[in-house]
Amino acid sequence: MNGPPLPHPVSAAARIIAAAIAVLGLSFAAGAAPNSEPWPRWEAHDPKSTTAVDHGAWDRFLQRNVTAGADGINRVGYGRTAPEDRAALDGYVEALAATPVSRLSRPEQLAYWINLYNALTVQLVHRHHPVASIRDIGISPGLFSIGPWGRKLTEVEGEKLSLDDIEHRILRPIWRDPRIHYAVNCAAVGCPNLQPAAFTAATTISLLDEAARAFVNHPRGVSFDGASLVVSSIYHWFKDDFGGTDEGVIAHLKTFAAPALRGRLETVSRIAGHDYDWRLNGTP
Repeated sequence: MNGPPLPHPVSAAARIIAAAIAVLGLSFAAGAAPNSEPWPRWEAHDPKSTTAVDHGAWDRFLQRNVTAGADGINRVGYGRTAPEDRAALDGYVEALAATPVSRLSRPEQLAYWINLYNALTVQLVHRHHPVASIRDIGISPGLFSIGPWGRKLTEVEGEKLSLDDIEHRILRPIWRDPRIHYAVNCAAVGCPNLQPAAFTAATTISLLDEAARAFVNHPRGVSFDGASLVVSSIYHWFKDDFGGTDEGVIAHLKTFAAPALRGRLETVSRIAGHDYDWRLNGTP
């Protein structure tokens, strides 16, 4: 029977994969980021609760293993962490996983989720070290997934949780506070600093403000190329969290900018570009 030749199976598969990769690449180039989708399961809290979570082990780990660089970037000694510190980190994560977080007050919950996110991230990098970037830890489910953010890493109150779950289904939708982006650390040089102290119910608000000021006034957050404003890609990926427009992002930046930077921000009304450094935030 005559007719058009059947496509070579390898060539057809290659075309499908190439097309999928192209679509994925366009998605990342466009700055696609996970939406803020609330998980109703975690809305529960007890405003009358006086229970305080002990974050002492995490605080001690951070004090011993996070170093503030002269360049304003905090780095973690992933390759030099003492065995007892890594054991303490593992124990801390296990203790948080066993905590009945739904019975806590909102301030305790906020500190809990921020610390759990950051501790899981540091633990994850330790387990896969050495790596040049956290994106090289390709354990997320899905053929074209990048990095570790989609992998379920812990279980709290019977629910398996990933880093994406904590950030985009709990922290962002429940608190609706753009300063959350200055608190959760993704182990990258371009990310806001991993704080050298644990968040607590008493210190979270001041630490959020401190982290916001530090990042906005650092070239990673805001810089100028001549008269053109360049910002961290965080403000591009999550623009909706910062007002939804260039003007909204700039207004947010002015809130935390030092006087000299605030003066320069007064001269612009649009963002010309964005950048992000995915290199690991490890000590050399």
